[in-house]
Amino acid sequence: MIRVTKVLHKSDIKVEALLSSENADEGGKHLEKLLGEVQTIVRFNQQNPADRFDGIHLDIEPQQRPENKGPGNLRFLPGLAQAYRAIRNVAEPGGMSVDADIQNKLLKGDAEQRKLLLSSLSQFTLMMYEVSSPNDGDDAAKQAAKVRDASKKFLDMAYDGLNGQHLAKMVIGLRTPDYEGRLRTMLSALDESNQSDPHYAGWARHSYNDTLTAVEK
Repeated sequence: MIRVTKVLHKSDIKVEALLSSENADEGGKHLEKLLGEVQTIVRFNQQNPADRFDGIHLDIEPQQRPENKGPGNLRFLPGLAQAYRAIRNVAEPGGMSVDADIQNKLLKGDAEQRKLLLSSLSQFTLMMYEVSSPNDGDDAAKQAAKVRDASKKFLDMAYDGLNGQHLAKMVIGLRTPDYEGRLRTMLSALDESNQSDPHYAGWARHSYNDTLTAVEK
């Protein structure tokens, strides 16, 4: 691990530890387990200050449980926000940022629900998946237009009616299976469309081993 962080830092690449859970929003032993993993990373950083992790990246998915399925079903949101805050309280004093993947379902709540979410961390990554498909027959220009329209819609939806200086910024993540060889063009479309939005924090490329495969070839 030290070798990996050393190599990435030499290329000016920020290194985040990816942690996942389906149940951390329920608190108790599930959240304690996740907090224990964060504390392990804090200790690693203390022991290896030159090759430390820069942040924590969370993939907490309570929406995967059957009781949380369905449009508008955000009953898990208070517990999720509490888990985010608990992790932030451990990571940030150790000099690490915290980011979390979210689905667009979380942006469809009312103003109070969205404020609860967006005040729990300083940054989120929206998984903006299935806007297009390689099988839908669209050319690159039409796919890029879809990306621009969808990203604006979700950014407007997230911050509608909310004010304040302590709301999270939003990274927008696209995935390779939706665009295949056109993914770079779509990422550029995100920047071109949203660079003037103060809430937009850039794009994320969610790789499905496509980068590794390209190197191997």
